[in-house]
Amino acid sequence: MTIGVGGSTPEIELAKLSDMTKDIVPISELEYQTRIHKAQRLMKEQNIAAIYLDAGTNLYYFTGLKWYKSERMVGAILPVTGDLIFIAPQFEEGSLRDHMLIQGKFYGWHEHESPYQLFANILNELAITGGQIAIDESAAFFIFDGLRTAAPHYQYVNASAITATCRQHKSANEIALLQQAKDMTLKVHQAAAAILKPGISTVEVSQFIQQAHKKVGAKGGSSFCIVLFGVATSFPHGVKEPQILKENDWVLIDTGCLVEGYNSDITRTYAFGEATHEQRIAWQVEKDAQVAAFNAAQLGIACGKVDDAARAILIQNGFGPDYNLPGLPHRTGHGCGLDIHEWPYLVRNNPTKLEVGMVFSNEPMLVIPTKFGVRLEDHFYMSENGPVWFTEPSSSLDDPFGLQQ
Repeated sequence: MTIGVGGSTPEIELAKLSDMTKDIVPISELEYQTRIHKAQRLMKEQNIAAIYLDAGTNLYYFTGLKWYKSERMVGAILPVTGDLIFIAPQFEEGSLRDHMLIQGKFYGWHEHESPYQLFANILNELAITGGQIAIDESAAFFIFDGLRTAAPHYQYVNASAITATCRQHKSANEIALLQQAKDMTLKVHQAAAAILKPGISTVEVSQFIQQAHKKVGAKGGSSFCIVLFGVATSFPHGVKEPQILKENDWVLIDTGCLVEGYNSDITRTYAFGEATHEQRIAWQVEKDAQVAAFNAAQLGIACGKVDDAARAILIQNGFGPDYNLPGLPHRTGHGCGLDIHEWPYLVRNNPTKLEVGMVFSNEPMLVIPTKFGVRLEDHFYMSENGPVWFTEPSSSLDDPFGLQQ
């Protein structure tokens, strides 16, 4: 019998939760400046004259400016030397300046004007008349197309050589923010398990998780939430129809939140009631694969080798091989930071070496088609001494949150 799951109410569990964000330390202006200087050093090494940072996480990472993507071009130009320059619709100047952390010169365009021609004019003012211009890898195609049409004499390249290199190495402050987000989500997981009862729907559990994340201090609630019962757990990212919990049902909950823009992403799988013999075996194999991936994640090892380690355990137990089912249909893990999925990835043949400050999910999901799935997901970061868990992995199927130890 699974222990410590069910038997409470949403009201009781929400009352137990409190704000966990009171002592967080946001990213400082000095750290943003340090990021900019690192980017400019890399740009110089790679002969990149300027980078366009589009609205979204890259703009936020380097400037502290949170802005949404839309059909209008909003972003910043970072030249290889000198200060940031912001480019946006003229009518947004007041709002952008209100949100700016790192200050910079503002260039605005009116609705009947071309922001792409304005971009080219700015480069001319900076005496950048040719060479490589890096474009934010997350920018929409229409922005890239507009820029190359307005100024075809530049060589446009992918900015990820700069952005990914900077962002995949987390600072101590970033690690602390990620730790806080993950601590919050683990508390929410425990509360969600406690409210399970026969007849509750996946929709009701998702709604509770949304409220619970707000209660622990996540301003927007859950950044995402997947709740699955029974056979639906064999679909890694769920099914369109909600399910109703039954006695002895299999449960998979995958959710997260944001703290200062930094993501948590934790999955727990367990039985509500009695687990079958097959489920117990599969759960332990998944647990062993997760541990094998963690143990393989040593400094200097290629990311692909971590994926290999998890798959080796599955193959030893008769699953797979490769991406075949029953087995692991996706990569073992992903980087995590301002984007929930970011560089680098724990996937086969990825030669990227593990280095201090890298952050990863560890989730070698085991899928048994038409029956159930098991995903245990925790994150770790690379310290100077090797991998460190952010959250303690699920201890056992009968005590999924380690509350009975």
